[in-house]
Amino acid sequence: MANFSASSLFAGVNAGVRNSYAVLSNMYSDGLTQKNLSKAMTNTTLLQSPYGTTFASYLSQNFGTLDKDGNGKLSGKEVDKLMTQMTNKGLSRDQITSLGGMSGISANTQSMIMDHFNDIDTNHDGYVNSAEVQAYVLQSKLENKKQEDNQKMINRTSLFYGDDKADSTYTSLISYKWLQDDNK
Repeated sequence: MANFSASSLFAGVNAGVRNSYAVLSNMYSDGLTQKNLSKAMTNTTLLQSPYGTTFASYLSQNFGTLDKDGNGKLSGKEVDKLMTQMTNKGLSRDQITSLGGMSGISANTQSMIMDHFNDIDTNHDGYVNSAEVQAYVLQSKLENKKQEDNQKMINRTSLFYGDDKADSTYTSLISYKWLQDDNK
């Protein structure tokens, strides 16, 4: 997670949907219809593309919602509206699950986002946007740094109890001191 940039998830999803739309819309002269999307799912050219059928499947499953003008075809403007919405509003759990793996982020990063979705979604609208993910990453790094610093302080502290003349039933705190940090 340390090297994860929140923008990489959103850029990957954006590029995947736009590229899939471009490929699909060029494959069918009658436009990108629900019927053409279904045909595309068995098309070997699409199956061998870098994106496979992931983004085409997403477009197909959400066709009714995406076809804003109700003409039975997805237009470039309708896909642009989807991408603007995803950029501004963020991604839902379902979108991250269905599109995240093909966006170029690692399975571990996707899993971390899903495991901590409610913590990342600070406004609790059911979507995580780039700013929320980045803030969570930075907060996690800050918390890890605090834990490291606390552990260093603990490791550099030494407690000495008792002295040679004390009996075994009584021990007193004589002193403590900071040890030298060997990493300096």
